Parts: sequence; C-alpha cells; structure tokens
Amino acid sequence: MKDVHKSRELASGPDGTLYDPGARSSLQALAEGDATLALEAAAAVRSAAQAVDRLRSHGAGGRGLSAGALDLLARLNTAPGEGLSIGELARAAGVSSRNVTGLVDTLERDRLVRRVPDRNDRRSVRVRITPAGRAWIEAFREPARRAMSALFRGFDETELAQLRHLCLRLVDNQQRIEQHLSGARPQGDTQPPSA
Repeated sequence: MKDVHKSRELASGPDGTLYDPGARSSLQALAEGDATLALEAAAAVRSAAQAVDRLRSHGAGGRGLSAGALDLLARLNTAPGEGLSIGELARAAGVSSRNVTGLVDTLERDRLVRRVPDRNDRRSVRVRITPAGRAWIEAFREPARRAMSALFRGFDETELAQLRHLCLRLVDNQQRIEQHLSGARPQGDTQPPSA
C-alpha cells in the first residue's frame, strides 16, 4: 500500500476536482466496491504531507535534518530562555517523549541544541537552542519561504485558510478517536466519535 500515493499523473473529474488515477485504482481493489472517496482523500493528504516534507528537506540544504527535527528546532527557536522539557516538546509536536528524545539526540549531536538541568526539578532536563541552532534556522528561513511560496502558488488566502482548517479537523478527529480508543473522553465530549 506504500505505492498508493506515488502516482505521477493526476486527472480531473467531471466536477473539475483533481484525483490520482493510480490511487483510485488501488483503493477500489482494497475497498471491494465500496466508495473510495475517504480513502482517496487520506492518500492525497499523505501525498501532500510528503511533498511538503520533501521541499522542507531540500531547503534544509542537505544537512540531514528530518521534518521532525526541524519542527523541534523551530519550536525551540521561539521557546522561552529556559528552553522546553522533553515532555513539553512531545506534547507540542504530538509525538511520544521517546521520539522527541531521539530527535533531540540528533540535534544535540549536530550542536544545534543542548540539554541543560531544569532549575526547578533536579531530575529533569530542558532543551535549549544554541547559537548554531539559531544560525541554522536563519539560514533556512529564506529557502523555506521560497519553497512554500512555490508549493502554494495559485492558492488564495481563503483557500489556504480552508486547507489549514480541513487538515486541522483531521488532526482533531484523530485525537478524538485516539482518546476514545484509550477510554478517555475529550473535555466536554460525551459522545464517541462517529465513523
């Protein structure tokens, strides 16, 4: 199923909307005759996310930073002076503390961040961006801006806001499903998520 989103040519439906014929064909076989629109949308979201990550990686100038490491570095660039804990970084990024620890190891090896003792909790450490990390972000800023400008060429502000909104609705739904599966209920939510 990894290849579902790797078609190179897109097509337009009768309503003018784009679709991926290769993904549609693969997903129709998977769905066994059921409607594939949600599956195609999921494949398109994955393809779009990978396209963004590929451009971001290209803008990273071959320094080998993954999208996750880049996100942490950007978060630390705007963090307060004392930095952030591994747990705070994990919650902000929506990933596990274990994942963040590995990313921080990579960033620390490259001298872009450093771990420092937490002033308020001797058992904990905080992560701070280094001057080299700030310089890396500054060098990345303009190539990243140009890449995102090119990627979203032709999108107006309304379309960008709608795209952001729809993607974040997916994130919100996923979080609700995850909470439901773990037995927790989102605050103020008394209904399980509908499929």
